[in-house]
Amino acid sequence: MAHSPWRKDVAMFLIASFFFWLSLFIYIPILSPYVEQLGGAYSFVGLVLGSYGLMQFLCRIPIGLVSDMVQRRKPFVTLGMAAAMGSGWLFAITNSLGWALVARALAGVAAATWVVFTVLYASYFRSEDTHRAMGQISLVVVLAQLVGMTVSGSIVDRWGWHAPFWAGGCLAAVGVVLSLSIKEEKQGERSARPQTVQLKDLFSVMKEPLLLKVSVLSVLAHGIMFTTIFGFTPAYVLKAGLDERDLGFLMICFMIPHAIATVFIGKTVVPLFGKWRSLVIAFFGSAVFTFLIPVAGGSFFVYPVQIGSGFFLGLLFPLLLGMSIESVDESQKATAMGTYQAIYAIGMFGGPYLAGIVNELIALPFAFYFAGTLGLIAIGMIAVWKRKERGLNKVVHRGY
Repeated sequence: MAHSPWRKDVAMFLIASFFFWLSLFIYIPILSPYVEQLGGAYSFVGLVLGSYGLMQFLCRIPIGLVSDMVQRRKPFVTLGMAAAMGSGWLFAITNSLGWALVARALAGVAAATWVVFTVLYASYFRSEDTHRAMGQISLVVVLAQLVGMTVSGSIVDRWGWHAPFWAGGCLAAVGVVLSLSIKEEKQGERSARPQTVQLKDLFSVMKEPLLLKVSVLSVLAHGIMFTTIFGFTPAYVLKAGLDERDLGFLMICFMIPHAIATVFIGKTVVPLFGKWRSLVIAFFGSAVFTFLIPVAGGSFFVYPVQIGSGFFLGLLFPLLLGMSIESVDESQKATAMGTYQAIYAIGMFGGPYLAGIVNELIALPFAFYFAGTLGLIAIGMIAVWKRKERGLNKVVHRGY
């Protein structure tokens, strides 16, 4: 199986992964307005939204370490499915702010197991086919996000606020059953495979300058994403005049350009402008379209704004992902990836949490001004780093 993956095993894993992410994203567009209608202040809404990233930050590395220690992947995949199921059903059967926070934090625990999903899936393939494997599973994630976020508003409109949570729990329950059929090679059969985070390599990898820079930029990029489309954008447009049925089209406007951008970044943008200039372009575009969200309000203009936002954020993430491991030794790439994923989760927590506080102190539109400013901060950081790099090169060139 390691050299020639059985189609049945690969298909089973991809289907299970689709159900996993569909269960987590089917209620995302209505999450912030739901917590608001429970009576949550903007700061508490931000805390609920951010708890997802906080739990990933806290759990991702320990889950990877334990998985490596016991040399097992499948139990953690099933655990992730069960956590997703518990999250959805906990939202569905409760009706209080405290339980909403617990349920969303449990979703963060579920998402933290994804690093083990990817390692197990890569084990089905030869090492030279790992990139193809990651491309397949990434496509499944995007499709699940697109389907879930598109149908969410219509489900609420037809069956009420709790319906997407019931649906998410049921989808994850199917995932639990499917995960039991997933194949995992026995320890004696397993050849050298990509690993999760290795404790002995962790500190040396974290000193890698490029990884640290890219991780900081990814914190800011995830802060923008989880403050806007995965955060306060749905609540804002509903207040501005759209209804729940419009959320589906809003999500399509964001997600399709977001997926298309992943093709443009490697084939067109980077070859034309280079990596760092491409990052500046992507952060600038993300900032501009984020600043435009309050301007668009509930008008038709909000749809082209989401198209632009989806496209430029879609340029950012694959570029940052690739740069995070390009300067790291081959034997430490998986450790670097796990470290990178844990660090950027800070943005998934900090972005919406700080935006919620800003909203409460000032007004809801200022969440988007805050998020747009994160993009400008990223551009400023890149400019400072490149200036220092040019100065260092001049010193080296002069022989100092």
